[in-house]
Amino acid sequence: MTNAKRDAVLVADDHSLYRTGLGFLLKDRLGFHTVVEAATFDAALDRLSELEDIGLALFDLSMPGVSGPESLGVIKETYPDVRVAIVSGSEERGDVLKAVATGLGGYVPKSLQDDEIVAALRDILDGRIYVPRFMTSSGSPAAARTSTPEQIEKKWDTSGVTGTKPISPRQRDVLDCVRRGLSNKEIARELDIAEGTVKIHLAALFSHFGARNRTELATRC
Repeated sequence: MTNAKRDAVLVADDHSLYRTGLGFLLKDRLGFHTVVEAATFDAALDRLSELEDIGLALFDLSMPGVSGPESLGVIKETYPDVRVAIVSGSEERGDVLKAVATGLGGYVPKSLQDDEIVAALRDILDGRIYVPRFMTSSGSPAAARTSTPEQIEKKWDTSGVTGTKPISPRQRDVLDCVRRGLSNKEIARELDIAEGTVKIHLAALFSHFGARNRTELATRC
C-alpha cells in the first residue's frame, strides 16, 4: 500500500496543549505541511468536509461528540483516502478492539514516548494497523507495529465488542430535522454546521437504524 499523502493532518482533541504538541511532531518528524486543529467532533467533521488535502485524521476518544471508536467508522467510509486513527489516554483493551473492528488505522495511547508515537503514526501512514504493545502476546514494540487487518482479526476475536450505542446528541438533532422534512442545506443552516458534516451524520444514522434512505430513516425510528 502506498503512503498516505502528507499535505495536511487533522488533530481532533479538546486539549489545546496536546494538539499543539502533537502538531509539532507531525510537522517536524513526519513531514506534514499543515496541521488542522479541532476541539469538538462536529468541528472535525466540518474541517474534513471543507478541506481536500487531509491525508491523516487523528481523534481523541474523550473529546465532545465522540461516543467511542464506532462513531469514527463512518468517517472512514465517507473519506476512504484519509487514514483515520485514535490517539487516546484510554488504555482499555475493549476500546482498542472496537477501533480494530471498526476498520480504523490504529490506536495510539497518549502515554507513549514521542519516538514511539512517531513510529506508530509512520506505520499507520504506511498502511499498517498500529495496536499498543500491551495488546500483543510478546509485548514487543515491533510486534505491536507490524500488524495487518488479517493478522489482528485472527489474533483477537472482535465479536461482541461493537455493540450498538445510542446515537449522539448531534445525530439526534439531525434525525429530528429529517423527520421535519428539511434538506441537507436547511439542516446545516439550522444546526450551524457544514453541509458535509450533515452528510456524515446521516450516513451514521442510516447505518445505525438500517435505513436505505431518508424516508425509511424518518419512519423507522
